[in-house]
Parts: sequence; structure tokens; C-alpha cells
Amino acid sequence: MSCDVQEQVEQSQHTARIFNIQRYSLHDGSGIRTVVFFKGCPLSCPWCANPESRSHQTTYMRRMAKCLECEECEMDVDECPSGAWELVGTDMTLDEVLAQVAKDDVFFDTSQGGITLSGGEVLNQPHFAIELLTRLKQLGYRTAVETSGHGSTTQLLRIGQLCEEVLFDFKIMDKERAKQVVGLNLDKVLENFTRLVGQGVHVVPRLPLIPGYTLDLLNIDRVIRFLKPFDVEEIHLLPFHQYGANKYQTLGMEYLMKDVAVPTQSEVEAIRSHVEAHGYRVVIGG
Repeated sequence: MSCDVQEQVEQSQHTARIFNIQRYSLHDGSGIRTVVFFKGCPLSCPWCANPESRSHQTTYMRRMAKCLECEECEMDVDECPSGAWELVGTDMTLDEVLAQVAKDDVFFDTSQGGITLSGGEVLNQPHFAIELLTRLKQLGYRTAVETSGHGSTTQLLRIGQLCEEVLFDFKIMDKERAKQVVGLNLDKVLENFTRLVGQGVHVVPRLPLIPGYTLDLLNIDRVIRFLKPFDVEEIHLLPFHQYGANKYQTLGMEYLMKDVAVPTQSEVEAIRSHVEAHGYRVVIGG
């Protein structure tokens, strides 16, 4: 290994590129959570609500609601008089992340909540995630991760052992379509789920309900058939929403789902009833 590559590897184990730390979250694990969002994702889901998370590189967002439409735009975060230009992605050390999450200790103690690592995809920066989870456990925090399962089995198993729960997303269950639409290796994902459960990790399956992609009984039944051999009691349903739609414009990206209607309550309830009929406890929204 060259000196440059070795230096990059060592640096990646002590810093991570984070694009948000969200407080008082109620949908990313049990209790009140603080969610640390890792930047970078290998997938390209058309419905992604955090498009700023896709690239590992720092990116810029231009919030038009704040823009003064200056005659000559410097397109610079420091020079922007209204704060319309925003840098997305900050390199943070382990101690910096720990200092941020420690501010919410009172909420964790009163709600049995904790820290959730999300993204992007945590498996894109696994060494830092493992270091962070290790320190959090040493300090007595309850921990969780959200993942697509698309990544290193070895690293995912290490991460799983450091968590009270792993929130595991199932997306398109057709192997060829999953690869074509989002770039997902379905065989790898299913293997990773199997290995996690096999080592005793508490894994919570989550099903995004995306019109045209996953919001159909065929796809849902494929998930249910896969889960049947496992000791799984609870499934989370995540209905499609448009909350992240405006982010695409601020990033200069095309949003392919802009004209797609969100699922109706009756559609979501029908899916809930269908999943419950197979013996699972269903949570809407995670």
C-alpha cells in the first residue's frame, strides 16, 4: 500500500463526512433519537428524500427562498449576503460528533432513546462508524443504524454487534430491476440480512412504499416470503412523500418523482392489513 493510500485510510478512520445531525427524531429507532447523517451512497433511488447525501463530495445548495438574486452572484457560501448558498458536508472528528450528540443526553434518559447513524449509507464510511459506535457504547448510549444493506458483509456484521437495532430497508425485490433502477445488488443485500439475523442482531425490516416501484403486493409478498424463515415480529412501512422535492432544485438535479402522487391513507392501510394478516406487527413511518 502506498503512503498516500495509507494516509487516506488512516484519516478515514478518524474523520467522517457528515451532512447533518438531526435532533429530536421520533422515526429512526426507539425513543427520542439524535441522527447522524453520513454523506455518500452507492445507490441512486429516484425517490431519495436526501439527494444531498448521494455524493461523498461536499456539495452546494442554493435555497431560492433566501436568494436576493444579486446582479453578480459569487456562488460562495462566505460571500453570500443572505445565506442562500449552503455548503453540504463537513468533515468531523470522533470527538466533534460525540460533543454534538452529548447535548441531547436529557432526551435519551427520559425516552429510552439514543443515537442512530444514517445517510446516505453508513457502509460507505464503515471504519469511522465502527469507531463511533464503539465509543458510544463505552459511554452508555443506545445505538442504531439505518442501512440498505448494500455493502461489506464484514463491516456490517461488526456494526450490527455494536447496535441495539438495525433498521434494514428492503427496496425492489426483483433482482434485475433492483440493479437497473437503483444499482442495488439484491443477492448481497439478502445475504447481509441473513448474516445479521444469524449472529443475533435485532434487525427491523422496513419497506418504503414507492408508487411504481415497491408499492404493489407482488413486491411486498416477495419481502414477506423472504422474511418467513426468520424470527421477525415487526415490520415498518415507510410511505412515499415529497418532503425532499425542493432539494433537487437547490442542487441543480432533476427530480424524477415530482409528478408522482403520495399514497393515499386507504392504500397504506390496505398494505398494513395485508402485512398484519401474515402475523407481523406493523409500524407506519418507522
